[in-house]
Amino acid sequence: MTHDIHIVGGGLAGSEAAWQLAEAGFKVRLSEMRGSGEKTPAHQTDGLAELVCSNSFRSDDAEANAVGLLHQEMRTLGSLILREADKHRVPAGSALAVDRDGYSNGVTQALADHPNVTLVRERVDALPDGPAILATGPLTAASLAEAIGAATGAEALAFFDALAPIVHRDSIDLDTAWFASRWDKGDKDYINCPMDKEQYLAFHTGLIEGEKTPFKEWEKDTPYFEGCMPIEVMAERGIDTLRYGPMKPVGLDNPKTGRWPYAVVQLRQDNAQATLWNIVGFQTKLKHADQVRLFRTIPGLQNAEFARLGGLHRNTFIRSPELLDATLRLKNRTNLRFAGQITGCEGYIESAAIGLIAGRFAAAELRGETLSPPPPETALGALLGHITGGAEAETYQPMNVNFGLFPPIEGRTKKADRKRMYTDRGRAALAAWLSPLPPSPQPADTSPPEPACA
Repeated sequence: MTHDIHIVGGGLAGSEAAWQLAEAGFKVRLSEMRGSGEKTPAHQTDGLAELVCSNSFRSDDAEANAVGLLHQEMRTLGSLILREADKHRVPAGSALAVDRDGYSNGVTQALADHPNVTLVRERVDALPDGPAILATGPLTAASLAEAIGAATGAEALAFFDALAPIVHRDSIDLDTAWFASRWDKGDKDYINCPMDKEQYLAFHTGLIEGEKTPFKEWEKDTPYFEGCMPIEVMAERGIDTLRYGPMKPVGLDNPKTGRWPYAVVQLRQDNAQATLWNIVGFQTKLKHADQVRLFRTIPGLQNAEFARLGGLHRNTFIRSPELLDATLRLKNRTNLRFAGQITGCEGYIESAAIGLIAGRFAAAELRGETLSPPPPETALGALLGHITGGAEAETYQPMNVNFGLFPPIEGRTKKADRKRMYTDRGRAALAAWLSPLPPSPQPADTSPPEPACA
């Protein structure tokens, strides 16, 4: 099948872009190197849109936060990623967490079955000459990364991202741990492992002193992303840093004591069968043997069996504010668009969102039309604006969607009302952007009337 556009990369962004274009009636060649004999340091399968770190798309509450609003906007725009996430949802309180294998299989099957998509398992080493979207993500193959560097004339930036360990549910001691959500909100979706002060201090020391996997020479100067910080790096920042972060005990009454523990380790369901649970916030570069030894000192995990241990990998991204136009095209090669984490957005849903809008921009261009960017009052528009010009190129860093990217609410408002005002305004802005323009009014006919027939 000949194609109208070539999408390189079958992650969340590439998969979403392919879906948007295929649904718009265009023939898509979707190239994914996994499955062709190629691997990455982070992926475990050949499935499209594989989730390599957490299994959570974060909060699904569209009334309270920007990421929930982004979910809602993407559903409105026919997102494949959100459709499959909703189908394969697992309990996680107000968060949208998924059975990662069922979800990835659903995305893969939907694209493989689409008559307008040709899925090709191949590594792409050179930049395409025709219309294309590059969604190769933070683990772009070296040869293509070099081609991108040559085309942009700018050095890629880089940061580290990390993987949290996954534990088999039947190895968790529920005589010690208990099910609850913080402040008893929603269902009891988390397993909570309590620590007293002595246990916490010993654990903190173990994180600091544990043997870490050494960095490769080319990794040594790469900064971490604040939103996915390895737990041992957080521990180095202070004795109580973890107790105000992933091991925060507030709002979690231990039913055995009726009090909050000194610290808590939480686990979140990772698959539909509830047989696998990931340790929330426990991304790490500790060596595997030290992970097993140290994590089994956590009360409730003393007999833990691990389906996956934590890890760390390097992510790369381009200086998008400098290199891309408002529709994600490379300024000096406008046949190429970029999408996903390679643009410098951070997070699963943000990557998929940028894939979605890149696909819609490309579809409009193929029709000979121009699609204006979503309004900055929308979550999608705010995120896009940050990537394509809202940030300083020299200090550009990966960013999750948040209300700080939106135009501020005018006038004095109560803090409690502000989030609802952002979301109400965003919904109205999206509706206006999607509404067809009314027909232009016709000028009044001022010509004299035709004479009547004799």
